[in-house]
Amino acid sequence: MLAATVRVTRDLDTAEECVQDAYARALTAWAESGVPLKPGAWLTTVARRRALDLLRRDAVLSRALPLLVEDEAEPPSDPEYFPDDRLRLVFTCCHPALAQEAQVALTLRLLCGLSTAEVARAFLVAEPTMAARITRAKKKIAAARIPYRVPAPAELPQRVDAVLTVVHLLFTTGHTAPAGADLIRLDLVERALDLARMLHALLPDDADVAGLLALLLLTDARRDTRVDVSGQLLLLAEQDRTRWHHDEIAEGAALVRVALRRKPPGRFALQAAIAAVHAEAPSWESTDWREIVALYDILVQLWPSPVVALNRAVAIGFADGPEAGLGAMDVLLAEPQLAGYAYLPAARADFLRRLGRTADARTAYEEALLLTENAVERDFLAQRLAELPEGV
Repeated sequence: MLAATVRVTRDLDTAEECVQDAYARALTAWAESGVPLKPGAWLTTVARRRALDLLRRDAVLSRALPLLVEDEAEPPSDPEYFPDDRLRLVFTCCHPALAQEAQVALTLRLLCGLSTAEVARAFLVAEPTMAARITRAKKKIAAARIPYRVPAPAELPQRVDAVLTVVHLLFTTGHTAPAGADLIRLDLVERALDLARMLHALLPDDADVAGLLALLLLTDARRDTRVDVSGQLLLLAEQDRTRWHHDEIAEGAALVRVALRRKPPGRFALQAAIAAVHAEAPSWESTDWREIVALYDILVQLWPSPVVALNRAVAIGFADGPEAGLGAMDVLLAEPQLAGYAYLPAARADFLRRLGRTADARTAYEEALLLTENAVERDFLAQRLAELPEGV
């Protein structure tokens, strides 16, 4: 809706207001006449009509944000150039005049349906910090009169990395919802997959785009086996691999090989290669953890992220034993970005449990529970905590 409405307003704030007005009208109109056959189309039509009304009254002239689309250099908007309004607007909002973190945060908040809290979790920062960051980005747009417009084909490469980051964070937020009753938010997962496929169609020779699509496909292939029939979380070791989507695995593996041809390989290609090792292993026991650690060794040098370092530590624990994994994790305990990251104490708890250090494991599970808001993950952690022997 926002992507369609901003084509009329050419102004993000005004488009947001029109979309909110459409939802407000729906609350009244639908209560009286029922939900229309095509509610999405109804809402979009109302939002666009509201935008046209504002334009007729010249209200848009009082807004601070610059024009989004109107520019003499705007490329032709045929479906082969930008096949989807959302993708078109993602590229538009990833403007190089803003810092990349600001580009990504603003796009996730305005265009991808994530709340400020969800964007904050994706960046491992506090919600007030992210709210201030988004506000500063909007103010910079207004103060500097940044000429927001659809980029010409020659400008796409300098925006691709930010766009890929947007799609990746959108997928990861949907893959394991930060909060709520369900483990997965299918709407976000499917939206990210759609955008990744459109990106690949738009830029078929880009190795990073191929790497991202491969990563999403290989990760999504396990979707149906991540919880049991009662909704309880199943770890990778417990999943029925015969129920994985092998068509996605085959497509993702082929894309990984393409993405790895670039030297040095990109961060998404390396993450996809790690996902491929898991996906192609016939069983948990046959997983090649040495290869996974080696891939993480390269990835952490290329992309020194604390989350990557944590994943590497977990892989070390499975390759060389829980004691080695704990040693690699202990180095990360002072990392500020991981202070509120539930997966660090959860991973430590599992290795401590395996080593028989029950008291320490109990403390780690309790810390992980304090930091976890997803109900499925909370139930899993609570069950693990309850299974620990008493008085040890």
